[in-house]
Amino acid sequence: MSHHMNSSMLPTSHPPEHHHSSTTASGHGHGPDMMMMAMTFHFSCENVPLLFSGLTINSPGEMAGAFVAVFFLAMFYEGLKIARECLLRKSQVSIRYNSMPVPGPNGTILMETHKTVGQQMLSLPHLLQTVLHIIQVVVSYFLMLIFMTYNGYLCIAVAAGAGTGYFFFSWKKAVVVDITEHCH
Repeated sequence: MSHHMNSSMLPTSHPPEHHHSSTTASGHGHGPDMMMMAMTFHFSCENVPLLFSGLTINSPGEMAGAFVAVFFLAMFYEGLKIARECLLRKSQVSIRYNSMPVPGPNGTILMETHKTVGQQMLSLPHLLQTVLHIIQVVVSYFLMLIFMTYNGYLCIAVAAGAGTGYFFFSWKKAVVVDITEHCH
């Protein structure tokens, strides 16, 4: 085996050529208005995009304001979930109990009772539930997108707000597993 390398085996480090124009063929511009998002967690207070292109955090004061706003948005999300559950319980119009036999121990037969609750589709409570559901979904996606900025301050605001909201609004909740969660 030879310890000599010919020139074709040496790595080359030519910088890639860049052609800058106002728009590219794919329609994605790379001008001064474009920001690169960090894909790792960071604790920056400058050039942090927040949901909309014109909403950028550029100072510690703006970050503090955004932290408080995001914290309360996450609390609102938790409160909205509980409020929807309470409204649903209040708007239940028909309750039926169905009993059915099930096999028990030692060949015995037990009666199992199920509660069935109905609601009318064309009713004001169902319309209100639908509107509140839309708001809940939009808020949950906003919180997800805020978390996806990977800014540590904003991530803490989302988690702390959701935890505080759960603490204040869910303390009477008897359900252990919530199947209506949207982005957890």
